[in-house]
Amino acid sequence: MSPTPVMVTLSGNTVYTPPVAKVMISMPDDLLDRLDAQAHANHETRSGFLRRLAERELESSRAREREELEELLDKATVQRGMGGDAARLIREDRESH
Repeated sequence: MSPTPVMVTLSGNTVYTPPVAKVMISMPDDLLDRLDAQAHANHETRSGFLRRLAERELESSRAREREELEELLDKATVQRGMGGDAARLIREDRESH
């Protein structure tokens, strides 16, 4: 099977590969100036910089949620007399199948 062709849309110096949404946001001018300065220092576009920050924040949020869930599972396994290491118990269970 041949790969599906990808349509690329050029807008200024930014390349968009579908699906990409354009958004309009509001922020104070001084924050936008700082954002643009940092993006420029990183040799990134404003969009690229904001996308990277958003991805990092979302991943960080997921990592915090995973940690909180593991802590809750550990507490539950301690209360049930299972040793308190839920992540280890789950891995062992997966490997046994």
